[in-house]
Amino acid sequence: MHERSSGVWICKDFGRATTGADPAALGRAVLAAYLAGRDARGETFRVVVRTDHGCDFVITTDQLTAPGWKADPAVCQALPAYLRSALA
Repeated sequence: MHERSSGVWICKDFGRATTGADPAALGRAVLAAYLAGRDARGETFRVVVRTDHGCDFVITTDQLTAPGWKADPAVCQALPAYLRSALA
């Protein structure tokens, strides 16, 4: 989606999941999977995780952990298949 006010393209709605996983861990996994194999230089990416309780968690690339980081398998089960396979 193109956001006219900022002039940037936005990728929205990776999907919805019912999970007991930590929302911040879920957001990190989604962002890491999305960025896997992409050249993200000069781009700004973020993931917003909205819970049923009205809490929003915003995850930015600065919040991703060290290069050796692995997503928790329980968290990966809540991801769509194409994002799960990107983390494999």
